[in-house]
Amino acid sequence: MKYTILTLFPDLVRPWTEESIIQKAIQKGLIEVDIRDIRAYTEDKHKTVDDTPYGGGAGMVMRVDVVVRAIEAAGPADEVILLTPAGRPLTQPLVEELAGKSHLVLVCGRYEGIDARVEHFVTREISIGDYVLMGGELGALVILEATARLLPGVIKEAESHRQDSFSTGLLDYPHYTRPPVFRGLAVPEILTSGHHAKIAEWRRKQALKRTKARRPDLLERAELTPKDLVWLEESDFDNGCPGC
Repeated sequence: MKYTILTLFPDLVRPWTEESIIQKAIQKGLIEVDIRDIRAYTEDKHKTVDDTPYGGGAGMVMRVDVVVRAIEAAGPADEVILLTPAGRPLTQPLVEELAGKSHLVLVCGRYEGIDARVEHFVTREISIGDYVLMGGELGALVILEATARLLPGVIKEAESHRQDSFSTGLLDYPHYTRPPVFRGLAVPEILTSGHHAKIAEWRRKQALKRTKARRPDLLERAELTPKDLVWLEESDFDNGCPGC
C-alpha cells in the first residue's frame, strides 16, 4: 500500500512515520508513505498557496491550481481523498474498504479550506468527526493508522483487529492484565478460570453491555445473533459492565 500525503506542513506529518508500528511497516516494505509539500507546486517566486476568498469573508482559501498540480504529480491513485469536516464520516467499514486499495492520495487543507473546485479532482471527501481542526493532517494520519493496521504483516496478531471495537459492529470488550488486584480492583474471576467457552461468552456479553450503555445506536445496525437478542432483553443485563 502506498500513501501520498499532500500538506503545507510536512514536518508535522513526518514524525508519525518515524516511530512505532508505522515505522516498522515502512522498514519491512509493507507500506510506503510519500509526504509532499504542496508549496513545491507553486509557480511564483513567493510560493503563494492561498488567496482572499471571492465574495469576501474572513481568512484565506487555498488555491485550486496549486493543489491540483500536487494531486496530478502524485501519479495514478485508487483514491484521492480530501480531508474536510464536510466529508463523509470515517467508519470502520469505510476504513476496511480503503485498506483494500493500493495507493491513497490524502489531501490536507488549511486556513479556511481549499477552493471548492478541487472537488472535481478528488474521488472522496472524508471527515473524522463533527468538529473542526486547524488542518487535514490529523485526519490523514488517522486514515494511515486505521488502514495500515489492517494490512497483512503490519500487526502481529491477525485476530486482534478482527475483535476491535466496530469491526464486529460492537464496541470492544474490556481487557485486563497483571496485577490481578490493584487497589482493591480485581480482574474478573472468569478470565482466570481457563474455561475458554465461558470466557468467550463473558466477552461477548461485555461487548454487548458496553455498546448498549455507550453507543446504543450501533446496536441498530450490528449483526446480532438470537442469543445476543436474548441477553439484551434480560432485566439485569445492564449490571456488571466495568466502566459502563
